[in-house]
Amino acid sequence: MHQDDLILGIDGGGSKTVAWLARRNHQCRTETIGRGRSGPSNGRSVGFDQATANLDLAIDAVFADAKRTRTTVASACLSLAGADREAEQQLIRTWAEQCQLSHRITITNDAMPVLYAASRDGVGIALISGTGSLAIGRSADGSTARCGGWGGLFGDEGSGYQIGVAGLRAAARAADGRGPQTSLLPSILEHYQITSPSELIPVIYSEQTNRASIARLALIVFAAAESGDVAAGDIIESAAAELCEMVTALATRLGFAETPFAFAVTGGVLTQQPRFADRLCQLLSDVGLQPQIHPIREPVAGAVSIAATQLNA
Repeated sequence: MHQDDLILGIDGGGSKTVAWLARRNHQCRTETIGRGRSGPSNGRSVGFDQATANLDLAIDAVFADAKRTRTTVASACLSLAGADREAEQQLIRTWAEQCQLSHRITITNDAMPVLYAASRDGVGIALISGTGSLAIGRSADGSTARCGGWGGLFGDEGSGYQIGVAGLRAAARAADGRGPQTSLLPSILEHYQITSPSELIPVIYSEQTNRASIARLALIVFAAAESGDVAAGDIIESAAAELCEMVTALATRLGFAETPFAFAVTGGVLTQQPRFADRLCQLLSDVGLQPQIHPIREPVAGAVSIAATQLNA
């Protein structure tokens, strides 16, 4: 196999990095020959050095899985959370060129491949809700728009991180007597193997606690909501409403307000919580939208598709 046959797709987020190595067969179709994984590669949350180190690890892993020596590939698409803007993309591009990653390099945010994984022409709206959240859309004329993706400090509405933070706030309010009693308090204490609410402070503010670990608290909030906990239920309903607002804004801007559109969803909050995804679709339907939902469990497949498209450009 010549290196000109090799295509690399990478999906990097706030909790993990997934890489697929593919080759084109004689019918010009892609065939995945290697898979690799590593830690997070969102440069905004873990820093550029750690992000690129994890990218390197995932690339090494994917070549090892394919039982091939690492080499320069024909085309690569790096779809990374936190890589929306030109300055961020240039840093990644410079790194990729220095390590001779590929002859053709495409860098996108982590939402665009989700869309291509659901729609071959990349038309529709993609929504990510995992550690963070972001919506991106593309119309038939090639116009693109995004909504959300502002990061954990003043964005990421409807994400696992913000659901986790809301759960912590509800637990703190219950401990203070400022809010209703909730099962979230004892459940979160048990999660961290502590017995007193005051012990949450050194745990949450320790160097070992990052955005991804806070996002994992969303599982506790979802479980409490399903058990009928009012505070947890309010958090989940608010998260669905926030995501609905993001998608509605994009649908209006891109001309999908009155027509069916491909609606690709990914991230643990949407793919591992089917009732939540159903509730989101109901809210979208309530405002008159017609989403055709496509749960995407392997967004990296879209990154491979984008890389293959660039190879043919």
